[in-house]
Amino acid sequence: MQPLQSQPYALTHCHLYTGDQVLHDHAVQVAGDRIVAILPQADLPPDAPQFDLQGHILAPGFIDLQLNGCGGVMFNDAITADTLDQMHRTNLRSGTTSFLPTLITAPDEDMLAAIALVQDYRQYNPHSVLGLHLEGPYLNPKRKGIHNGADVRSPDATMVQALVAAGGETVKLLTLAPEQVNPDDIQQLVSAGIRVSAGHTNASFQQAVAGFEAGISMATHLFNAMSPWQSRSPGMVGAVFEQQEVYAGIIADGHHVHFTSIQLAKKLKGDKLFLVTDATPPAGVNNIAAFQIGGQEVFYKNGQCVSAEGTLGGSALTMIEAISHCVHEVGIELAEALRMAGLYPAQAIGVDHEFGRLAPGHIANAVVLDEQLSVVGILDRGQVQSFQPPP
Repeated sequence: MQPLQSQPYALTHCHLYTGDQVLHDHAVQVAGDRIVAILPQADLPPDAPQFDLQGHILAPGFIDLQLNGCGGVMFNDAITADTLDQMHRTNLRSGTTSFLPTLITAPDEDMLAAIALVQDYRQYNPHSVLGLHLEGPYLNPKRKGIHNGADVRSPDATMVQALVAAGGETVKLLTLAPEQVNPDDIQQLVSAGIRVSAGHTNASFQQAVAGFEAGISMATHLFNAMSPWQSRSPGMVGAVFEQQEVYAGIIADGHHVHFTSIQLAKKLKGDKLFLVTDATPPAGVNNIAAFQIGGQEVFYKNGQCVSAEGTLGGSALTMIEAISHCVHEVGIELAEALRMAGLYPAQAIGVDHEFGRLAPGHIANAVVLDEQLSVVGILDRGQVQSFQPPP
């Protein structure tokens, strides 16, 4: 990793998707790891160092709130800084500049190790790892999916207090089944600044609404591993659609959710629907035939990650692939699909004052795309990759 650019510079000759609007003939000025201005290109000083983006698209860097692994590594398998480094390097190639490493259902000691690691890692890398996502272990066994049933359990007071002590700067997101957790525990977690998401749940509509009233503000991988929307039993899916302010992540790989279901969810949830990958080791490399999740072997074939019993075990999806699917298969406009990968996840976890937009004062995380929506460059904390430095 090269050092940040040593002097201010401007990104020019691009179609600029700021997260709020689309601008042409404008430039983005960067100093250190921050955006300092967005201005008409004609107003740049003639001697200002520039990166000419050659008419490409410049958009906010993508933010993945559910990333189990990628680039050949799995966070559950090696709770180390090297794993996080590898995940970040892999992410950059597909436009993701910030993420929540996701620890799926695990023993308390692994959860505590992940908390300690992320707390330490963020002292030096606060703009790549935005916090920890604990997906489980407080799930409904009937909807555990690929998670290890032996470790699915109810929360105990000691662990709840450990999570509260870690706080929302470290434990950014916790997925649980609301029908399995006392509302008082949910309220404690939310009061500590932890975003709580409903997932791997068999909640009735009434139980789901009670969870939202206790402070749950999100749903994990909408449609998957949750009670469905039925005519006489709306379930968790129906509750998510009924609660307008609840955010929902969705996996747009064409395997987890039918593209028509994404289209309908988008109409109902609007700017509260965001993209996640739920990625696992094959993501970003696609040369891994099998790996382990929750004590089960998962096979990667035909674009799917699936166990011998046919259970989906995460995905091999990258965020730019999810965006492309939304544009070409679902019919979502590019500007909105980009917001689903940047602005909306930033808003969902309360970091949109620094991430998810190209705006003065924001972290200079951005992605450069060509007309085919291929990633051709990246800004990682102000550092330009894949382009020659300015003269």
